[in-house]
Amino acid sequence: MIPELNIGRDGAAAADAPWADARQGAPKSLRLILLGLALFAAAILFASSNDRLSRFVEGIVASWTADPVETAKAAKKKAIAKLITETESDSVVPTAEGADAVARNALLPVSTLPVEAARPFLMPTISLAQATNAQRCLTQAIYYEAATESDAGKAAVAQVILNRMKHPAYPNTVCGVIYQGSSRPGCQFSFACDGSMRRPPVPALWRRSAEIARAALSGHVETSVGMATHYHANYVLPRWAPKLTKIEQIGAHIFYRWPGSWGKPGAFSDAYAGAEWIPAFSQLYQGGTAAVEALPGEAIAVEGVPPPRDPTDHRADNDVGGRVDMTKGWVPNIPDPTQSKSRFDSLTNQQGAAATPEIQPGT
Repeated sequence: MIPELNIGRDGAAAADAPWADARQGAPKSLRLILLGLALFAAAILFASSNDRLSRFVEGIVASWTADPVETAKAAKKKAIAKLITETESDSVVPTAEGADAVARNALLPVSTLPVEAARPFLMPTISLAQATNAQRCLTQAIYYEAATESDAGKAAVAQVILNRMKHPAYPNTVCGVIYQGSSRPGCQFSFACDGSMRRPPVPALWRRSAEIARAALSGHVETSVGMATHYHANYVLPRWAPKLTKIEQIGAHIFYRWPGSWGKPGAFSDAYAGAEWIPAFSQLYQGGTAAVEALPGEAIAVEGVPPPRDPTDHRADNDVGGRVDMTKGWVPNIPDPTQSKSRFDSLTNQQGAAATPEIQPGT
């Protein structure tokens, strides 16, 4: 006998209870989903009207979809850009100066990695004017930055300039590297904006600087500083010095390269641009003082065949140190040596000695 299946009112209600909960729960979950979508839409609308929040939301979305490798490259590029900004200006007050700087510079560790020499640079034959400008710029930098340093110290300064010229962080010409930022305080090479070129050069030191410049533009490589792109005198400690890789000290100058791959030979891949241009002296930052023109007759003439006149070059033919702005009414002239007896006697004696033929022994 089949037992009687007695499902009463309560039993029916009990059997139907789970389905009732499901029917009651579905509308509640849907309401939560709709509420979340509404809040998200409101956030998007609000973010679109708020730049800061908009950038924040875009950053979050980008982080979800970005390639990790590309993200790492972007972060590295940003860090390098920050380092360039920190090292490109001399206007920042140094960490230390004087004897304190000398002592603290000595404590900075020298890299134990092998020093990798740069590839030789041979000045291409573009035009005589371009080659002359490049040599003049490099000679100025060597003279005003390292005139009293050894030949190795002079060559190291030239090597830094040529290294920068090949690096993507800097201009791709000799003059472009040397005069970068020269119209404002904090230029790359201090002599270009502190008025140093108002001082006439010492002839012997200028000639030696010119010889070092010619050698550097003809393929000479100063291997001791490798891929160095920075240097400073040992009596100052720039804030950027600990962030770069210290390579060597030659005389009073300490040389550094970029850290990591940016200081390796593979990073120095930019081609020479070949447009050498020297800014007029009046366009250079003068250290907060008015420009002082060179006194007539004090500039030193450079031997050799005069190059074709560059239409943008307004200097006098015998001006090798500074620049002359002809629009200010400066008229080149040579003073009469008889106005100074000592100078007149000196010139006369020199001419007499040069004019007298040398007598060989036994003749």
